[in-house]
Amino acid sequence: MLEQYTGAFLMLIIAIGIAVGMVVATSILGPKHRFADKAEPFECGESQIVSPHQRFSVKFYLVAVLFILFDIEAVFLFPWAVLYKRLGVFGFVEMFLFLIILGVGLLYVWRRGGLDWE
Repeated sequence: MLEQYTGAFLMLIIAIGIAVGMVVATSILGPKHRFADKAEPFECGESQIVSPHQRFSVKFYLVAVLFILFDIEAVFLFPWAVLYKRLGVFGFVEMFLFLIILGVGLLYVWRRGGLDWE
């Protein structure tokens, strides 16, 4: 029974051996030059202008959550649009209620100023 998997086990052992061998070889044979520029944080080819520990406004997170919410709405709308005729009136009413709930939520956030960047 296990004879069927001999080739797969052999390939797995060879792959693990090559991965471990490469990590060991680079740590032993690789250059170990340390200098100040190498120790600095690097992002997109630019030196950092502001601290990476700065605080973001809560509105940034609110907009991110709203984006995810309305992205999920789009995910629900596509299958509904494809199956619209098969779902009939029941499917239409359910999706209409879903959209009304999301619309009320959007209106609430808009009135409260959650979408303003000031």
